[in-house]
Amino acid sequence: MTERFRNFINGKWVESRTGRWFEDKNPANTGDVIGEFPKSDAADVDTAVQAAKAALPGWSRTPGPKRGELLFRLGRVMEERKEDLARTLTRENGKILDEGRGDVQEAIDTAYYAGGEGRRLFGITTPSELGDKWAMTVRQPVGVCGLISPWNFPIAIPTWKMFPALISGCTVILKPASDTPLCAVKLAQVCEAAGIPPGVVNVVHGGGAEAGTALARHKDVRLISFTGSSAVGRELASICGQDLKRCSLELGGKNAQIVMDDADMDLALKGALWGAFATAGQRCTATSRLILHRAIKGAFLERLVEAARKLKIGDGLKAGTEMGPLINEARRTEVASYVEIGKGEGARLVSGGAAHKAGECARGYFFEPTIFDGVTPAMRIFREEIFGPVLSVVTVGDLDEAIATMNDSSYGLSSSIYTKDVRAAFQAMERIECGIVYVNGPTIGAESHLPFGGMKDTGNGHREASHTVYDVYNEWKTIYVDYSGRLQRAQIDNQPA
Repeated sequence: MTERFRNFINGKWVESRTGRWFEDKNPANTGDVIGEFPKSDAADVDTAVQAAKAALPGWSRTPGPKRGELLFRLGRVMEERKEDLARTLTRENGKILDEGRGDVQEAIDTAYYAGGEGRRLFGITTPSELGDKWAMTVRQPVGVCGLISPWNFPIAIPTWKMFPALISGCTVILKPASDTPLCAVKLAQVCEAAGIPPGVVNVVHGGGAEAGTALARHKDVRLISFTGSSAVGRELASICGQDLKRCSLELGGKNAQIVMDDADMDLALKGALWGAFATAGQRCTATSRLILHRAIKGAFLERLVEAARKLKIGDGLKAGTEMGPLINEARRTEVASYVEIGKGEGARLVSGGAAHKAGECARGYFFEPTIFDGVTPAMRIFREEIFGPVLSVVTVGDLDEAIATMNDSSYGLSSSIYTKDVRAAFQAMERIECGIVYVNGPTIGAESHLPFGGMKDTGNGHREASHTVYDVYNEWKTIYVDYSGRLQRAQIDNQPA
């Protein structure tokens, strides 16, 4: 019998009021039904919000260092459960086990980083412009936060959002993606084991249209943090704008890797393969465009095609697998449609381009590593986020053209240049319009103590991770103490006529 899971509200596992359920399947083997999860609605969301609201005063008044101790404990629990979490993630998401372990390790790193911030929630003291007057600033938690997370990093991204919120003194409701709900259940179990108080962390399953929208519209939710498509991000920003609630958006990408004629070709080849085809291209940081200098283009592309065709596709839990499946049938259909669009636009398909159904792969949502040559900036496959293992190759003549081609995008998340020329590297670092720039590394891979996010349609200016994320979950309060015993009027008395 298929196991049924529940929402996690106020420290208890509770059923949805709807009485409706959805199935969660292994994308590498659709016959493997992982479980059934509740199709929650606005009433379930309200129950979770009220729990978070009730827990907020006690949690926010808990000293930051004490909250930090709980985050450290949470990190240790995740370390103890790392392999179980990684295997659950791979079974549910499809990415290979090494990537699953990396996903969990990123969450562990984030827990320890956030725990340390419990002693570094610094304010600022500064001299007043008037005598006998003290001026300072302090941080205060925003309040109840709604976290809407995607399926492609189902452990790392929820913790990017949750842990900074918790250490700041906020309480949270996590609405995980419907394709990876078990990872959120495991994360809630970790919070239980670590001793996070009831109501501080809540998990509500369900679709975006019902549960996600209800969370965004709830009057007692003061912040929405969302990772997903730019189209949905715009809708959420509009909803949040109606109540002037804070909204942090981490959205799409159309990332490019430049390979100059002086690059280490072996290194650049490894970077292109990993950037384009890790997680089956289902990353906002995936390499979707490959910009090759004309002098090396022919030889490099030939090697790339050969290497892509040799990638071992299959179940991510099996040793030796190098690329897993797409997350669901809708995603595979979408990727296939972009292959037809590319061919129709005149791009030359040089590798892949079809669903991969050989052997055991017939039971899952697999797709071949796909490479197009002869792509131009006018084509949709150059401009639109495909979110699959499809790489568009563009040929350029020099550095200026390479950077201009990279910047010719409505997105600006991650970027990469391979070159041995320090001058070219620094010009690229200065001129590339992206939130992340790699020199001699692929477009993917984030470290928890550095800001993560992008420009243009990639987001609304906020950043995940690092010290910068704490400004998302905190309000700044300015405090003046005037002990002069008389009325002092800043600019009026400071500079009398």
